Formats: sequence, structure tokens, C-alpha cells
Amino acid sequence: MTDADTPAPAPRFRSDMTVELVKHSAADTDVLWAARVSTAGEQSLDELSKDPERSKGLINFLMRDRHGSPFEHNSMTFFVSAPLFVFREFHRHRVGWCLAGDTEITLVSEAGNLRRKPIAELYRQWHEGVEDSLPWSAGGVTWHRKAQKWMAQVRLRGTYHYLGLHETREAAQSAVLEFREQNPSTRLRRLASVRRNHVRCYDEESLAAQRAPILDVIESGVKPLLKIRTRQGRELRCSVDHAVFTPDGWCKAGELAPGDAVMVAGTAARPTERLVPPSLRRGIGVWTSMQRDRLIAEEDVCHVCAGRFPRAQLALDHVVPVVDDLQRALDAGNLAPACQACHTEKSAAEQARAVRGGKVAVARPDEVASVIPDGEEMTYDLSVEGPWHNFLANGIVVHNSYNEESGRYRELQPVFYVPDEERKLVQQGRPGKYEFTAGTQEQHKLVREAMTHSYAQAYETYRELLEAGVAREVARAVLPVGLYSSMYATCNARSLMHFLGLRTRHEEARVPSFPQREIEMVAERMEARWAELMPLTYAAFNANGRVAP
Repeated sequence: MTDADTPAPAPRFRSDMTVELVKHSAADTDVLWAARVSTAGEQSLDELSKDPERSKGLINFLMRDRHGSPFEHNSMTFFVSAPLFVFREFHRHRVGWCLAGDTEITLVSEAGNLRRKPIAELYRQWHEGVEDSLPWSAGGVTWHRKAQKWMAQVRLRGTYHYLGLHETREAAQSAVLEFREQNPSTRLRRLASVRRNHVRCYDEESLAAQRAPILDVIESGVKPLLKIRTRQGRELRCSVDHAVFTPDGWCKAGELAPGDAVMVAGTAARPTERLVPPSLRRGIGVWTSMQRDRLIAEEDVCHVCAGRFPRAQLALDHVVPVVDDLQRALDAGNLAPACQACHTEKSAAEQARAVRGGKVAVARPDEVASVIPDGEEMTYDLSVEGPWHNFLANGIVVHNSYNEESGRYRELQPVFYVPDEERKLVQQGRPGKYEFTAGTQEQHKLVREAMTHSYAQAYETYRELLEAGVAREVARAVLPVGLYSSMYATCNARSLMHFLGLRTRHEEARVPSFPQREIEMVAERMEARWAELMPLTYAAFNANGRVAP
């Protein structure tokens, strides 16, 4: 039964957000041993049992003086169920698994052609546009009849620039060329083709190369970086907790050491398929010839074209080709007469179906030669559609940290967001200084009625498209951003503090923030779970103005 054949579920409406901590490795002790290892070395673990007040003071010192790296040696994975518009804000500002701007991403065309582009350039083109080859300037050289000379004139951004009269056409053209060189006029345009980019990714079970669409390109802020170099010369500059694919599964960059293996882009020999070895084919041919006089009459019918031919113009043909079923190669019941023309054409087509080796793209292991700190700079990340959620960065297979439910692979359920009466509806003030006040009962009634009607109509249209045979990835375009979706998001304490500083409004915050209420609801629930896991770190975060180190 297809999606379209199942009865349409009734729309449901929610006003809450679901946030669950599904797994973690996070405690204040993670911060302490990471900080003390620089002075205590292998004895840093023994330091954890010493004076609790001393530990509290160390965490506060690290937070106050913005020593960020000790707060990165932990991990928390949250399951979040919220409206789509919340996720758009969430992954714009989520941080953690990040790449340096010069990291080259491998893009794949529909025809399978590969090209590489730095992730910083990909981010700029994704959000700002690409340079248009057509200039903004127009005009050029014309013949001025009254003066009997060549006139040069250029229009740039709506203004005409007179460049004088010239004796020759070449001189006028030179004036125009010089003006355009001094006044570059290429423009940025947001071209739809940029948003259709696909990346090279890999099936994590077969390791075969695949192709996946980019969902978003994210600027993740300035982060400390590691440089991973492999024996075969590949380099990856990424944050300490970026996930890297290894022969044993996913591993954080900071956990890698020389001698470990990471998966990189490579090739493997394609196995020869559907090709009968020449020696075996000759043997089958000899046996088939021995059956000719017994199975072909003096005059017989070609089983392919149904024409009648004398025996001399007929050959015995395998009805089920040998390349399809080798076990029937010596089955006399699988032989039938065929004229020479049909037999030659059919045999050639069967041989052409054989895949004769070559190379296929796969992921293969490469040994890590070194892992060293490499400064701090602006970082970026990709969000890649599933089911694998990985991509090639400088030839090394890495993961994205934002996995959202896909409307491409399953039918989306009609669960929609409708604010409750506690949600303030009226917006006042200027951008960055908005204040919200409670709405009237009439406004709340209008919002609820308008939203529920719009949601029901949109979902009905979505189902109609599915019933008409339209692909799910196309039909989902009619659904509104109030639709609930689900995702897994992984972060460390440092990245979570950065997120909370942006997406919560708190009286202890040194830098005020004015988040949308719905994403603040998600952030508050994440904050509550983190505070239980790392109370000393959480207290230091608040005491130091809720600014991430």
C-alpha cells in the first residue's frame, strides 16, 4: 500500500515543544581534567578528587577568562520535536561540528561530474548570490554624424558617462574598455542553480559513493581548529568535536591519534559481471554445434523474426541468454533455430550487456599521520539530506551535526503548531528592540481559526498531490512552516552556551538577546537538562554574564 492509499490522518494541533536528552557524556569533571592536564599531565585524573571549592574556582576562572577548549571535551545529543520555523532558527545558529573556510567540498553533477569548492565560497554564493557574467554597464561606441567622429558613452548603474569623441573606432573602444576596467560592474545574483548543488557522500554500509542534496550552508562562528594530516597527504582543518568517518564508525576529530585510520575518497576495481569467459564460451559453442542437425529441420522457423529458412541459413540460439543463466547453457530445451542476422544481432547485444571491470568510487581507509592544534578562525558547516548525512571535506568523509526528519522518504504527518493563550501576539518597537504584549481574546481566536483552516487546507492539498502520483519531495512544498518535524542535534557545553546566549532572554545576560518565543522554549528545555549534568559549569556561565568562553 502506498502513502496515497492510506486514509488521511486528521490534523492535530500543538503548542508545546519536545526536547529529550537521548545520550550524553557530559560532567563538570570533563572540564576539570581537560584544564589540568596541561599542568598535571597523567595525574590530572587524580586532581578531580581534591577540594571541590578549588574545582569550582577553576571552572569559574576558565569561564571568566574565556579559555574555551576545556568546555569542548563532552557531548550531548538532543531529540527535538518542533515546528519547521523553529528549526530554521535553530540550525542557523547551532555550532559544534565546524570546518575551516578553505575546506574544499566535493560537488557532484547529475551526470556524475565532480568539482570542488571552498565551503566559505559555497556559503557566500548560497546566501548572497554568484557573480553574474553580464555587466551592469551598457552602451559603447556609436558614429556621431554631425561631428563626423566616433563617440564613446557608457551607462553604469543607471547613469550615462560621456567618454568623448574620437577619430577612430579603435580609440573609442579603448576608452570604453579602460572605463570598464576602472569601474568593475559585475553583479551578484541569487541563481537557483546554486541551491541545487549536490555533494559526494557514501553509503556507510557498502562504502559506495552516492550523491545527496545540500539543505543549507551555515556560518558557525570563530572556533579553535585541529589540523588532521593523513599519510597520503590529505589535510582536514576542523573543530575538535567534528565527526570523522573511520573503519570502526564515527569518531570525533579530537579523539584521533597518529596511526588511526579515517575514510577518504578512493576507487576500487569494478568486478566483471555478466561476462562468460572465452574458454567456457568456446566449449558451449562446440556442444551447441553438435546439437544442430538434431534440433534444426531441413527447413525451419527463426524463433526471433518468425521467418522460414533452410537449415544452412540457421543457427542454434540460446533462448535464455547464457549471460543471464549459465546453468541453462547446456540445456537442449533452451535451444531454438535463429537466422544468421537475428543470431548475430542477439549475440552482440548480450555481450554488450557485460560490465568489463573498470573503477568505481568508494570510501577507503587512510592512516592519520598527525593531529595538531591550528589556531582559531571563522568556521562553516553543511546540512546534507539523508539517509547518510555525510560529505567529502578535502577528500575526507565527515558528518553534519543536524539530522532532520525527511519529507523525501516518508509521508509527513499533520501535526501543526498553534500558539496557546500565553503566547504574546502584539509586536512593538524597532528591530532588535522588539517588545511583545498579550493579545486580546479576539486576536487569539482569529489566530487559532486562521491557522487551523490554513493547515487543514494545505495538508489536504498535500494528500491530493500524493494521490495523483506526485513524488513526496515535490508534494511537501505546499506544507507550511508551522508543521512539526523532528531532529537529532549534537553539541558540547561550549557550543550549547553560545546557543543559549543567542536564544534565551535572561536577566543575568551581559548582552541582551531578543529571541523568538518558540525557539526560546526549545532552548529553555535544553538548558534545564544541561544544568543537571554540569551544575558547576552552568553556575559559572550565569555568573559571567551568560557569554560562551
